Amino acid sequence: MSQAIAFQSFHRGTGTSFLTANVAALLAAQGQRVCVIDADIQTPALHDLFGLEADDIGHSLNDYLLGLCSLEQTARSITARLGAPVSGEVFLISSSLDARQLAFAQYEGYDLDTLRPDLDALAQTLKLDKVLIDTHSGLSEDTLLIIALVDILAVVLRPNQRDYQGTGVTLDLARKLAVPNILLIVNDAPPLFDFVAIKKQVEQAYDAKVVSVLPHADEVSALEKGKLVVLHEPYLALTEALRLVAKAF
Repeated sequence: MSQAIAFQSFHRGTGTSFLTANVAALLAAQGQRVCVIDADIQTPALHDLFGLEADDIGHSLNDYLLGLCSLEQTARSITARLGAPVSGEVFLISSSLDARQLAFAQYEGYDLDTLRPDLDALAQTLKLDKVLIDTHSGLSEDTLLIIALVDILAVVLRPNQRDYQGTGVTLDLARKLAVPNILLIVNDAPPLFDFVAIKKQVEQAYDAKVVSVLPHADEVSALEKGKLVVLHEPYLALTEALRLVAKAF
């Protein structure tokens, strides 16, 4: 049985998509078979991180949720697009970039009740070790449904008061939903900060484990589209911090 992990944040711009893509690459480099799902239907981003254009997506998560295809038909191998050799495999299920489907997601929503059993079936068919889900920020109904079905919730926050407050709300709801394992990741910390102190402060505030504090790295913005920092900048402090995240799973 594969392990389902959701990356979630209360506010936008904390880097859940970045984390999902890079952790998937690290797990694949370890020989694992990983499926990455872009469940941020309103503002999908994972296709861009993996260097895909709209025409490359094919069947999307939206198509599956509308009953137009099976979940298996939405999963495509993108291992060859990573730009570096890995011994495992990465599959991507992308959300649609079609304006009409984006509008439908915004105003109508989708029924996610069948997602977990279909995920289990997909994991068996593709022999998956991990399923990584990038969720929409905030606490919409769709996001809460995804949180309720995963084995691990990785809550991402930046080291500022605004994110600290929102994270508390997220953790309270996740505990009420009885998520089996909740982990914290602090992202985009200025290099001059005391990372040990940040980790201790956050763990004490939320009574949850911080698996890694990720430093800000200008090199990320300099990378070409589709190139992941963990594969193309292996000696960065950021890459080492991301390895700690992957190790936690």
